[in-house]
Amino acid sequence: MTILLKALIVLLASAATFPTAAGEAPYLYVLGVAQDAGFPQAGCYKSHCMPGWDNPETKIGATSLALINPASKNKYMFEATPNFPEQLLMLEREAPTGEFKLDGIFVTHAHIGHYTGLMYLGREVIGADQVPVYVMPKMQQYLMNNGPWSQLVSLNNITLQPLRNHAAVPLDNITVTPFIVPHRDEFSETVGFSIKGPNKTALFIPDINKWSQWEKDIAAQIQASDYALIDATFYDNGELPGRDMSKIPHPFVTETIAALSGLSTQQRAKVWFIHMNHTNPLLNLNSEQSRAVRAQGFNIASTGLRLGL
Repeated sequence: MTILLKALIVLLASAATFPTAAGEAPYLYVLGVAQDAGFPQAGCYKSHCMPGWDNPETKIGATSLALINPASKNKYMFEATPNFPEQLLMLEREAPTGEFKLDGIFVTHAHIGHYTGLMYLGREVIGADQVPVYVMPKMQQYLMNNGPWSQLVSLNNITLQPLRNHAAVPLDNITVTPFIVPHRDEFSETVGFSIKGPNKTALFIPDINKWSQWEKDIAAQIQASDYALIDATFYDNGELPGRDMSKIPHPFVTETIAALSGLSTQQRAKVWFIHMNHTNPLLNLNSEQSRAVRAQGFNIASTGLRLGL
């Protein structure tokens, strides 16, 4: 039995320990936790990727969240990933279309793991009717002026809903507030989201440059939230042999842990590392690094996690 398969069994066995929403309270439902290309990554046939090819059930989709509101019977997605078909099925099983309306998709930025799944809403596949897609101004212009995304707009498969920095979007008893973060912005700005429910607040930052480049203090932001699903693309420097990782300036997990070392155990427990590259040992929940992260009081997000709001 492969190490990754053993990790999956551990994950399934521990599913009952995940925080769950009760009654009519809204909740987040994690649809994927990998970096843009998912796990295993296309073209990767190294030892860490092969378990994913050999055992399809161990594949991990790119990072995406669902927001499910039982009271209003609405559901939303954060990010439209290349794994959109599988993630849409997962959401359908959790919140069936006959009962819950897909009332919008929030997109953080124009990198492939975050918006390309919108193509499945087009005439060649679903042929969707006016699905609201919430985007920042540059992202809106990008979708309107570049094919095939512009066709989604012209055929009314999607309806672009403009976001503004720090301007809250009310969704019944929930508000979603975008905030700009520093990142590689070749085609659009990049945002994180604050998701505030009637009881709890979640911070979602799947992509960001080093924490020191952000105008805000990540420790303070975590203290102001109940959950923080934050960028864990790479575990440590040297993870990509032969690559200058300073040109891919995500905060290493080791750096984030150091930056948050002053937090109490209670505050550390708010952190859920997410958006992990195929090289990141945190994708294997049984790895030495995963055990070390949890031993220091932090969490590692996994597909199927529920967080009540």
